[in-house]
Amino acid sequence: MKEHFNRAIINLKQMAAQMAADAEDALAKAVHAVSVRDTQLAKRVLEGDYRIDCEEIKIEEECLKILALYQPVASDLRTVVTILKVNIEIERIADMACNIAERVADMAQFELESTPEIQFDCTEMAERTREMLRFALDSMTYRDPELAERVMRSDDVIDAMNRQNFAWAKEQMAAHPELCGYLLDCLTISKSFERIADVATNICEDVIYLERGKIIRHGNA
Repeated sequence: MKEHFNRAIINLKQMAAQMAADAEDALAKAVHAVSVRDTQLAKRVLEGDYRIDCEEIKIEEECLKILALYQPVASDLRTVVTILKVNIEIERIADMACNIAERVADMAQFELESTPEIQFDCTEMAERTREMLRFALDSMTYRDPELAERVMRSDDVIDAMNRQNFAWAKEQMAAHPELCGYLLDCLTISKSFERIADVATNICEDVIYLERGKIIRHGNA
């Protein structure tokens, strides 16, 4: 029985790893689509979301089947529960990638050559957010709660960048009211990055639960 359970867990981890890779790829493409205003690339991101949704459902079904068949306890139970929770978080990453990609077509309509100061540069925020996500997923792969704790501390940086973007957009709206639509797109993208950082934090909290059996959400340290 234990051998069958271990084989099922290995397969489950492989499924989760593939879904994580697909979500990361969707995010990378969405970021690039925004930076170069590539509407076709953005469209491919949106078209690929259904596949990731299907992957999420398959992983959830597999988790529930394992729980029903093997009735795991202790660390084995935490492993399945953690994968089930992280599965939901990874699907949210793909949704945020779609949120970013959806703004590309709208942003491409605005002519900004005469107002270069209003062009939204999300490069640093995107890089920091993707790095945070990558390390969060690494902490899950290698079951590293210390790395998870370090990743969680990075969330404040992303929050600060999001606040700066909102202050910048508010100032630019006052100076260029005709570009409010473009600036709202910028804010949507900034907020999406902030939410991805929150997702990375959630994954790290799940890793700490997995390894230490301790729930730390809502400041429950």
